[in-house]
Amino acid sequence: MIRHSTLTDQQLRLMLRAGELNMAGNAKLKIYGTLHCASGKRMKKENRVFFSDEQQAIEAGFRPCGHCMKLAYMKWKNATL
Repeated sequence: MIRHSTLTDQQLRLMLRAGELNMAGNAKLKIYGTLHCASGKRMKKENRVFFSDEQQAIEAGFRPCGHCMKLAYMKWKNATL
């Protein structure tokens, strides 16, 4: 997990181009989703974290986003009931 606030814009661009960052999350809400999620794009920089893959987000205790990852969210929701 990498906090957005610790990266410069140049570092972030390089990591995205290299494919090192594939998922983003909200550290306060413990929600992760795709890099293209409209909800994630509105998030404050100090709350945003990045993950290399979905497994890393799950291991960190994050849940799937209900907007950009509907199937994974429904699976998570049904498993927690």
